[in-house]
Amino acid sequence: MITSNPILGVLFHAVGALSAALCYTPQKATRRWSWQTYWLAQASVCWLILPVLGAWLTIPDLVQVLKESPVSAMRNAFLLGACYGIGGTAFGLAIKHLGFSLTYAIAIGISCVLGTLLPPLVSGQLASVFGRTGSGWVLAGIGIGVIGILLSGFAGRLKELDLQGQNSGFNLKKGLPLCLLAGVLSAVYGFSLAAGEPIAAVAANHGAGVFQGNVVYIFSNSGAFLTTGLYCLWLHFRHRTFGEYVELPAGPERRALPLNFALAILTGCLWYGQFFFYGLGHVRMGDFKFTSWGIHMIMLVLLSSLIGLILREWQGCRRGTWSALAAALLILVLAVLSLAYGSYLGEAVVAH
Repeated sequence: MITSNPILGVLFHAVGALSAALCYTPQKATRRWSWQTYWLAQASVCWLILPVLGAWLTIPDLVQVLKESPVSAMRNAFLLGACYGIGGTAFGLAIKHLGFSLTYAIAIGISCVLGTLLPPLVSGQLASVFGRTGSGWVLAGIGIGVIGILLSGFAGRLKELDLQGQNSGFNLKKGLPLCLLAGVLSAVYGFSLAAGEPIAAVAANHGAGVFQGNVVYIFSNSGAFLTTGLYCLWLHFRHRTFGEYVELPAGPERRALPLNFALAILTGCLWYGQFFFYGLGHVRMGDFKFTSWGIHMIMLVLLSSLIGLILREWQGCRRGTWSALAAALLILVLAVLSLAYGSYLGEAVVAH
């Protein structure tokens, strides 16, 4: 039996969020690869290879677990994961037009609200959830987090105005619809994991313990890979870029092919890392497991903003823009603390 420990759960969510915040940074160092070449290479790692490998290494009797698991749970987790794959692809495209900070703020803000509140609402448990001890702090944390995310988006908008003459790739008209699509469909991933709970329960019966959620990723992530892979293959056919996997055009960067593959593998490992640590955090959240998505998303915006600072995306901005960003970061920290404290109070009551 897994012992609930919300504080430890929050720490695992922080590690997963950091991994997610970092996963797109290697893309900046690739040379002479089109977007679809890089995206399909990294997606093969994070959504196809590592979920199978991770489950094989952490789930005892994996083959038997899959035989005993309900087919309906496998199917639903896969189909909902396929929707998430569309959102993930839209997310990657939005970054090209809006940059890291603004993309994370808008898409993750939507995902935070929908992914946190919709699952208990759909299951009819929302009222009972918010009647528990500590639920006030949890609800406040979600509200504070949304405010922080919106303020982070506002700071990103100010950054756009400050740097519009320096960043020719910025395109709000193209990036905003992609962000909205990514935000809605990334929230579906939580439903995919919920649909796979019967599979995780079978894995737990076979002694998987805190790693029980890893078996669900086989279906959720492979569904995401299907939709992502189809889109990338279509782009390859359209632009005739299949050859980039084996040879780069002539020039001084022709020898960059091994580096490109290494960076794609690194991206895939970082992206899968968020799922791995999310699972470790989720099983420790006790009666407030539904807060896992909100905590993960709020931390993701917080840490991605810090990554944006490190990558000097905000260099050249006015003092007012920096002030808005600083306020957003402070509010996001308060949101995480409120969510963690509320979950801790709820678990303390259960323990006594």
